[in-house]
Amino acid sequence: MEMETVRLSQIVMKWFPEMIPFFRQNELNSMIVLRDGLNILEQEDALEIIQYSLCEHQSQAPLH
Repeated sequence: MEMETVRLSQIVMKWFPEMIPFFRQNELNSMIVLRDGLNILEQEDALEIIQYSLCEHQSQAPLH
């Protein structure tokens, strides 16, 4: 299987579509590289990717 690059929105829509309103557009547009592609991504792996991505965005946010 080849690596596949997808937007975080594709992962969220596949596994947790009800969560879409809670994301900012820049979070949803984040590019994620999947080692084995989106088709075989499992739900628990998808959740881990989403959590990591949100942590990355929060760590880049400026403090006020």
